Amino acid sequence: MGKLLELTESGLYCPEGDFHIDPWRPVARAIITHAHSDHARIGSRNYLTTPEGAGVLRLRVTGDWVTEQGYAPPQITTLPYGQTRNINGVSVSLHPAGHLLGSAQVRVEHGGEIWAVSGDYKTQVDATCTPFEPVRCHTFITESTFGLPIYRWRPQAEIFADINSWWRANQDQGRTSFLYAYALGKAQRILAGLDPEIGPILVHGSVARLNHAYAEADIALPPSQYADDEAAKSTRGRAIVIAPPSAANTPTYLRKFGPTSHAFASGWMTIRGARRRRAVDRGFVLSDHADWPGLIDAIRATGAENIGVTHGYTAVMVRWLRENGWNAWGLETRFTGEEQEEE
Repeated sequence: MGKLLELTESGLYCPEGDFHIDPWRPVARAIITHAHSDHARIGSRNYLTTPEGAGVLRLRVTGDWVTEQGYAPPQITTLPYGQTRNINGVSVSLHPAGHLLGSAQVRVEHGGEIWAVSGDYKTQVDATCTPFEPVRCHTFITESTFGLPIYRWRPQAEIFADINSWWRANQDQGRTSFLYAYALGKAQRILAGLDPEIGPILVHGSVARLNHAYAEADIALPPSQYADDEAAKSTRGRAIVIAPPSAANTPTYLRKFGPTSHAFASGWMTIRGARRRRAVDRGFVLSDHADWPGLIDAIRATGAENIGVTHGYTAVMVRWLRENGWNAWGLETRFTGEEQEEE
């Protein structure tokens, strides 16, 4: 794969710098692009992330539940966007990925060669995280979660308007609105797009826990309540509840809210039948990953000649890139994209 990064049993590894990027096994030194579970695994001794991402990463890799599994408390250090750190002679810097709070691309430079690892990213501007910035490099490792031409996102303002209209319509029918979204990143992005004048906003416990990390990072979200029994009863028929997809499988919990209407927010709602498989009333196409035009634009902006393509529609993306003049190849990883971002 090249001299700067290679794929090992533990994940992407830089031999010269002796560090891993988003390893899927415990390692001595891990550079983390973002805190979703497929990229930030527990058990490593040292983690490097952005200051904005430290809070959500800490929730992921520290705490009693981690030590109960036999891991020592790790050290988390931070590196602000754009600043460079020398690690064993290799220059490392982090650059905004626009995926969620503190998400980063990792730029690695040694011996005149520059590589960049995208992690997960989106090119739409998001009020809850720093916007994506392209990184000039010779080799770019890109995700391809939605790497098919059919995936083209509408402006998010239109999606938020649809969500708020759906919420109002449910109120008119005396129904509590349940909107399922991944607890880290997607849930906070949706919260930022809600109109609090419509009614009470409730959040599932897994979302509330992560909202605290966003508040500590000075990300403004509308006021919300923890969706406990009392809140469920007092806001029945008026509230919108932001919850992870797993909450849809807890009928006892859902009954507390009276009559309900259910929706799911995901890029997968583009596909016919996805809403039916989720057994929801509405599907909102909203993703924290780049769509097809976003992926192509991001790749072009790097100026890279060599493109490694990970998780998603890898074969389609590789074929298109090769046909259009890039040296592209598929890269087998254990990253899963939007399918496994539930917290």
